[in-house]
Amino acid sequence: MDTKKEVNHKFYQNLGKLFYAMAAIDNNVRAEELDKLKDVVKKEWLTTNFINADFKKNTEQSIINTFKWLHDDNEYNAETCYNSFLTFKKEHEPLFTEGINTLILKTARAIAAAFSKVNKSELMLLAKLDMELKNIKS
Repeated sequence: MDTKKEVNHKFYQNLGKLFYAMAAIDNNVRAEELDKLKDVVKKEWLTTNFINADFKKNTEQSIINTFKWLHDDNEYNAETCYNSFLTFKKEHEPLFTEGINTLILKTARAIAAAFSKVNKSELMLLAKLDMELKNIKS
């Protein structure tokens, strides 16, 4: 695998970690949250011009499969996954354009709202993510 493909693959895996963290922050990942993620990936991520057509199927598989694996494995908590995403982000800042950041936040918000309403832990994580993507130090 060449370096660009490997970084792209890791980028989408880390998005899967972030989106899992959003669903797991209240210690209860619901089927509705995974369904919402699948829906948003298909309707938003795969239709955007941010993603090269050659990577679209890998994008979907990387994000969804990472989320599912983390949920099925049940070994990693939301904070660990969120921090792993942040580490990747800090090492690959150029990947996080304004458009990508907007789409990340939109996806995270959709997952948080997928079951009932956004709860306090989800709201706090959304605020942290928003500040991180805007490079605002708390």
